[in-house]
Amino acid sequence: MTELTCDELLTTTRSVRRRLDLTRPVARETVEECLRLAFQAPNGSNLQRWRWIVVDDPDVRAAMAEINRGALADQIAESASVGRPRLADRPADQGRSDAYVRMSASVLHLIEHLQEVPVLVVPCTFGRLDGRTIFQQASVWGSILPAAWSLMLALRTRGLGSAWTTLHLWREREMAELLGIPYEKVTQAGLFPVAYTTGDGFRPADRAGSADAIRWNHW
Repeated sequence: MTELTCDELLTTTRSVRRRLDLTRPVARETVEECLRLAFQAPNGSNLQRWRWIVVDDPDVRAAMAEINRGALADQIAESASVGRPRLADRPADQGRSDAYVRMSASVLHLIEHLQEVPVLVVPCTFGRLDGRTIFQQASVWGSILPAAWSLMLALRTRGLGSAWTTLHLWREREMAELLGIPYEKVTQAGLFPVAYTTGDGFRPADRAGSADAIRWNHW
């Protein structure tokens, strides 16, 4: 287990896509250990209305990856229909063109290799959000998000990485059918690739402009 201070853990837990080790197996007990820590996260009324689908079967992972790629096609088609550029086609903006290129390449790399990731995790929560009020939506997301973040932190301390992906939700029903999730009763919150990471470690991100996002007493 990696020894990290709390501040180090919080500032170096990144979305990992390119640096996932696609060849090193991940033991089930390691994932379950991390999930048990995630289950300690605060949640609405302490109801723990979550379920976690953990997939290590190669055939199922391959089918999930195909759904994810189909979802990308759906997103591209929708963006084209409204004239919105895809991530890879965005023009240079405020000097961030290099960052856009890197992020786009990272996202596409994961999409291409998703079936090779040793473990895929789909966090779910009971209840559908279609047509629900903002209060109801916030209550549901506020119960699953802390647990999902705790999972990422727990993975980080064990040398594993992940990324919170949502692309497959363009085809949420199709994924539900594949995984046996009762679509009419359960909402999928994302899809988390889980693997050991490669390289020499992770650094805090550049958040130099974050002070501008803090407001005291009024907007």
